[in-house]
Amino acid sequence: MKNTPIHFLALGDSYTIGESVPVELNFPNQLFRMANEEGIRMEKPRIIAKTGWTTDELIKGIEEANEAEPIGKDHDLVSLLIGVNNQYQGKLVEEFKKEFSALLEMALDFAGGRFKNLMIISIPDWGVTPFAADRDRNQISREIDAFNKVVETIAKSRNIHYIYVTKWTREADTKPGLLAEDCLHPSAIEYERWSLQMLSYLKKI
Repeated sequence: MKNTPIHFLALGDSYTIGESVPVELNFPNQLFRMANEEGIRMEKPRIIAKTGWTTDELIKGIEEANEAEPIGKDHDLVSLLIGVNNQYQGKLVEEFKKEFSALLEMALDFAGGRFKNLMIISIPDWGVTPFAADRDRNQISREIDAFNKVVETIAKSRNIHYIYVTKWTREADTKPGLLAEDCLHPSAIEYERWSLQMLSYLKKI
């Protein structure tokens, strides 16, 4: 076991922040709590994310955060979850692929070049939520699948751990408890499922 605490960096958008749930119940902080309860020493995660960010905005956000407080290249765990706002804003999948690849290289650098220290998380499907009631839900799901195909392909090509949460988020149409009060973002219960998957991987590495 590590003698020094694990450094965890979480990169993303509203799903990483945990929009509409208490900050301690977003997935980075739930993982932090779970790890320490299991005797795995982990420092409070550093989160670089903002509601509404697309891939290009996350790149800029990381650069600005690094200037304000150097991120470092010694992270034992780096998570990357981004893309829903690219889909929401109608941005091209080809553009997303290029920018996501750039983000992955940044994440790898923060992990000291160690692929096993990375976790890529799939994009949730907001098409099943009440927020999408007046939209074409099937189209949203198809587009989310297209973006996730890019994410999965890149992850597998680099042998990076890929956590597919999309299938769980699609249960929200019949299980409202999986949604936060805004009826759009995941609830703490949903984030707990993600965190347990991440904890399982953390134990392996």
